[in-house]
Amino acid sequence: MKIVADENIPLLKEAFSSLGEVTALPGRSITKDDLNDAEILLVRSVTQVNKSLLENTPVKFVASATIGFDHLDLEYLKKRDIPWSTAPGCNATAAAEYVVTALFHVAALRDLALKGKTAAIIGCGNVGSRVKLRLAALGINCIINDPPLQEQEPEQKFINLDEALSADIITLHVPLERSGHHPTHHLLNRHNLSRINNKSILINTSRGSVIDNAALLSHLQHTPLTTVLDVWEGEPNILPELLDACILGTPHIAGYSLDGRVRGTEMIYQACCNYLNVATSWQAESVLNKVENSVINLCELEDNHSSIQQALRHIYKIVADDQTLRNTMIQPEKQRGTAFDQLRRDYPLRREFACYTVTITPQQREFSEVLQSLGFKVRDCPIKPQPVNEFE
Repeated sequence: MKIVADENIPLLKEAFSSLGEVTALPGRSITKDDLNDAEILLVRSVTQVNKSLLENTPVKFVASATIGFDHLDLEYLKKRDIPWSTAPGCNATAAAEYVVTALFHVAALRDLALKGKTAAIIGCGNVGSRVKLRLAALGINCIINDPPLQEQEPEQKFINLDEALSADIITLHVPLERSGHHPTHHLLNRHNLSRINNKSILINTSRGSVIDNAALLSHLQHTPLTTVLDVWEGEPNILPELLDACILGTPHIAGYSLDGRVRGTEMIYQACCNYLNVATSWQAESVLNKVENSVINLCELEDNHSSIQQALRHIYKIVADDQTLRNTMIQPEKQRGTAFDQLRRDYPLRREFACYTVTITPQQREFSEVLQSLGFKVRDCPIKPQPVNEFE
């Protein structure tokens, strides 16, 4: 049996070679001809899985190692009776940690205090709910806009989009929906971007087209809105002028922790095993090595905000991702898209907060709950031996 897969799926051959012959290809360039003798297709978000790709191919099962599924033509898959699977929540923790890291970076640049701010979380699913937990632990008041969830849980408190856009921090975590009762394509557009306060922070880690990028660029050209973008309309060919207008811009890697990506591989591996009706024989945990320098000593710091900032910088230097993306814009225009994809393909290892242990003093005990809510392990600082006076 032949399996065709996106080469960017981590540990691809380690996980799937026991199930069949694995052919790894660049996700954007997978064509119908590549699928002539393939039964299983494994993708990420860059591959459009639809009639033009699958018609007259023997593909019988499709899996995507991603949270979203807007790149899958579900109606066509249903018509062809092709089962499919995704990896919901696989990188949700990493994306939430990206938001926290971005906020602390912006706070340092703008000399802002995050505690007491109001954050509007637009979309409170796998990622948004994790963002809410972490921001609330930091003393940020969280308000939620999520019409589909509101229909399911009418007893919970929700706000409308206009109210959300008045918040100090606006962070987007919705799937890309172009139709239906609650479309999210160009959810933020030229009609409502002006409702955002100039002093607010706007973050998008969901899908690029959730914001009309041309309208956002036009807005930023005359409004000093602090903007953080990890996702872009038209990827991999993004607007360099829009990147210039952002305080932070990264190449769609918010969820790219090693833990999250390998978790996604494991989830679609299990789905493939279920489809083939075979027992699983590979586990992600067996290949995730322990982190070097995993202990972060905060014993000498008394200020909680500075302590968190130091821990975040130890783990993830977000400004490096920003700089590598900006460097691609120096290249000739025709090469920028390829460079964008290479940044994602060759992304350096990044581990989640749970892989790290923070040491604090007994006097910081209340701070321990905040750190644990952010995902860290916590332990007391080692007790220093008292000097012995031999003359006593």
